[in-house]
Amino acid sequence: MHPDVTADLESLDATLTTVEKVLDLEELRRRIDELEMQASDPDLWNDQDHAQKVTSELSHAQSELRKVSELRQRLEDLPVLYELADAEEGDDKVAALADADGERESLRTDIQAMEVKTMLAGEYDSRDAVVNIRSGAGGVDAADWAQMLMRMYIRWAEQKGYGVEVYDTSYAEEAGLKSATFAVKAPYMYGTLSVEQGTHRLVRISPFDNQSRRQTSFAEVEVLPVVETTDHIDVDENDIKVDVYRSSGPGGQSVNTTDSAVRLTHIPTGIVVTCQNEKSQLQNKASAMRVLQAKLLDRKRQEERAELDALKGDGGSSWGNQMRSYVLHPYQMVKDLRTGVEDNNPTSVLDGELDKFIEAGIRWRMATAEA
Repeated sequence: MHPDVTADLESLDATLTTVEKVLDLEELRRRIDELEMQASDPDLWNDQDHAQKVTSELSHAQSELRKVSELRQRLEDLPVLYELADAEEGDDKVAALADADGERESLRTDIQAMEVKTMLAGEYDSRDAVVNIRSGAGGVDAADWAQMLMRMYIRWAEQKGYGVEVYDTSYAEEAGLKSATFAVKAPYMYGTLSVEQGTHRLVRISPFDNQSRRQTSFAEVEVLPVVETTDHIDVDENDIKVDVYRSSGPGGQSVNTTDSAVRLTHIPTGIVVTCQNEKSQLQNKASAMRVLQAKLLDRKRQEERAELDALKGDGGSSWGNQMRSYVLHPYQMVKDLRTGVEDNNPTSVLDGELDKFIEAGIRWRMATAEA
């Protein structure tokens, strides 16, 4: 093998070894055995929420172990590929070397993606995520943009096999969404998606403008960790105003004949949460309460962070504001304003190809925290 290839394989081995140490494969295997025992308990599904948590954590742990084991096997196979390529001659040798180089680059990408996951060590990073999307400046284009963003995140989640539960969709009059709230249910979703929080900007020829003028519109993405019982977020029923109404679809049309949609107003803070996607008023109220608790937890965290920032005298962090531009006209580009990562294929990004932006965001966040 060429010395440069040997040095590169040694570098990849060092990175993968670090990943294996951080994941603690021995502990991961022990945890899988423990979860498999819990999952085989016939009484597990008596508590559906607990059962889903156990099976989700088990699936995630098995997937992590399988991925890192496959990466190790691929790394061990690479020198063999180069040896076989060296044994060839002429065009066959060129083709075999190209295949080996291609596998090396693919392996580098996959090891780096695994390395990023080991950076999710924040207090709430391992939680499910609640995502709120709100249309901003830009009128009907902004409402349409909010709906495009919701589709982008849901496609990203579904492509990876993550569960998605839509709590609320508030439709705009002409097209698109005023707001939407949904949960992405898989371990480490909050840590992963929290780097997507901020203002997303779209530039395109407006499909709603009969003069086909260029329009800039904005939507806001908020990402919250799902609240667990250990968080001690207690909500006094006397502090909540509950309103019920009929669920509405696009154009304001009623989509059912009973008052099943629920709006919760938390009187002390003024936080308002709505949920209308479940069949019963009771289910909608329970879902709305989960979102309200997540918002109250986030408010508590922000207050604690503000106190720490005041003590540090650094004025706090504003990285979550302007964060990404999606330009469809006069040229095609998606650019992250924090990391500088670009993609010249907005269609694929809007279809859920977000990994490189998310991975770069996690690395950027870690570097910023260490600075």
